[in-house]
Parts: sequence; C-alpha cells; structure tokens
Amino acid sequence: MATIDQETTSKIVAEYDAKPELLVQILQAIVSRFGWIPEETIRQLAQELNLSRADVHGVVEYYHDFRTAEPGDNIVKICQAEACQAMGSRELTEYAQTTLAMSLHDTENNITLEPVYCLGNCACSPAVMINGRTYGRVDKARFDALLDSVQGDE
Repeated sequence: MATIDQETTSKIVAEYDAKPELLVQILQAIVSRFGWIPEETIRQLAQELNLSRADVHGVVEYYHDFRTAEPGDNIVKICQAEACQAMGSRELTEYAQTTLAMSLHDTENNITLEPVYCLGNCACSPAVMINGRTYGRVDKARFDALLDSVQGDE
C-alpha cells in the first residue's frame, strides 16, 4: 500500500472542496487509496475541514471499513449477520480465529481478520469476503482452500 502523506491527503480534501459535510466521502477516498486512516490524518482532516478531532474520530470509529491500523495485504471478512449465523458463521469465525491464531480486528502474518454485518449473500450463507471478493457456502474446508489460494498468490 502507498504511504499516507499530508500532501496527498490535502489533495483528496481539495477534490471535495474541503466541505466538512463530505467527510465520509473524503474518508472513503483515503481508505480506498491507502487502506487505513492513521491518527495524523485524523488531525489533518480536522484542521483542513474546520472540525474537531473528536468529530472526525467519531466518524472513523462508527464505520467498520475505516480502520485506524494498517491492514495486512489480505483482508478476510466473515459475515456475522443473522442468516449467516443460522448457517454456521459463528463456528466458522471461531475456526478462522483458531486456525489463524488471531482475534477479529487483528492482523497477523499479513492477514487482517474482520467481522462484517451482511455481504448481501444470505441465500449462500455463511459468506466470506477475501480481498473484496465474496464467497458463499464457506465451510472449514473451503475456508482453508480460499486462504491457501490467496496466500499462494503472494
């Protein structure tokens, strides 16, 4: 991922005419480009948008895709919504945490493991998203195969 710098952040803010009401869109652009939002960027956005740091931080913390720690190259999201839970996502989540030796919201060995609360794939639950691609009917064996294929791409 690219390194976050003040100049690039300022350019992104300028693309949105430095309008504080477009904070969510600005944050989306930053995450799309860099993958995360560090504390220095939160301070810079607050200053450039004439908002308090608490205002910016509150928005960052509210949305699950606005992470404040640099993610791994492989982002694995396991759906936690009701339909997926009914089809085994809790067990799959426990299996993933055990297999990867990590908790949700952690990054280890270049993998970030996160919960997500609906991937819109309820008919094929439990659903998993890996690096932006959604997979349905994921059991333990398929989870292992998907991880192997992702890790083999590196």
